[in-house]
Amino acid sequence: MDDTLLKLLRSVDTPTVCNAIEVAQGKRGFNDFTRGTMLSSDPDGGAVVGYAVTAKISALAPPTEPADVIRARRMAYYKAMADGPKPSVAVVEDVDYPNCIGAYWGEVNTTVHKGFGMSGTLTNGVMRDLGDLAPDFPVIAGSVGPSHGFVHVTELDTPVSIFGLTVQPGDLVHADRHGALVIPADIVDQIAAAIDKMQSTEHLVLGPAREKGFDFDKFEAAWTAFEKART
Repeated sequence: MDDTLLKLLRSVDTPTVCNAIEVAQGKRGFNDFTRGTMLSSDPDGGAVVGYAVTAKISALAPPTEPADVIRARRMAYYKAMADGPKPSVAVVEDVDYPNCIGAYWGEVNTTVHKGFGMSGTLTNGVMRDLGDLAPDFPVIAGSVGPSHGFVHVTELDTPVSIFGLTVQPGDLVHADRHGALVIPADIVDQIAAAIDKMQSTEHLVLGPAREKGFDFDKFEAAWTAFEKART
């Protein structure tokens, strides 16, 4: 992904990308997106865009494996996050969902992951330290809470499920306050043109609707032009 496409994707919201994918595919029914309401640590910030580096965590109970095994896996986790292809997104499934209690994402971890050059985080788990999270490192999470519980890494580099969205390692993720999606690999080179076409087509209705004197007759004419442009 070149810098021009990355800048474009970061400048538009996830619903825009969701619609543009259908434009690129030439049909409705794109399905690789989250369900339900997620929370953003920076709802007015830009989108999180990057290739997924995946892991799973748990926090409800202490780990049963030896401490040295847990530490080795945690270090392997951090190395994977540091070495992942850029731009990258930490996509971490909390296997305790929907009973997540342990905030893996707070001041320390967001600062560390930002330091690795990552773009942000997508998780079904918990975030905290809302006033102290690393700036320009959005976290799209399932909930907010005060405790880290017994949080520990259980798996690395594995498919994960976030609010109904399955994310494979290396998938191109787009996420913001609306939730997240995976951009299909076979239409990445078409997505910029699809975004432009979709925005131009929507303007056929939005432009007249924002003008004084807009009424049903003008709406009907605009909608007819809109329908024609979509075909």
